[in-house]
Amino acid sequence: MNLVGIAQIAATAAGEKKAQGVTILDIRGLSVFADYFVICHGNSQTQVQAIVKAVKEKVQKEGIMVKGIEGLRDARWVLIDLGDVVVHVFHKDERHFYDLERLWGDARQVLVQ
Repeated sequence: MNLVGIAQIAATAAGEKKAQGVTILDIRGLSVFADYFVICHGNSQTQVQAIVKAVKEKVQKEGIMVKGIEGLRDARWVLIDLGDVVVHVFHKDERHFYDLERLWGDARQVLVQ
């Protein structure tokens, strides 16, 4: 499966748990540690944890290895490492504070399907 396909699967899984502002950024050529970011947020810690669980289950069902998950206990900014795709699941307050879309403003946005 190609990387944008993996990002789309993660974005879809997040959306199924009512994640807000689901965005895919193409950061190829801008970063050495990933090619795509999937960024979204939930409105509570419980929702953030549910989004992370859904993404993990969906990608594993598709045969994609989850290399690691960081930040789940506090559920303020959770990273899901899928190799060249990194999923960022924020609590809404943290998303506005860190504003990754602005920080990675040179990245091309990919249409979430």
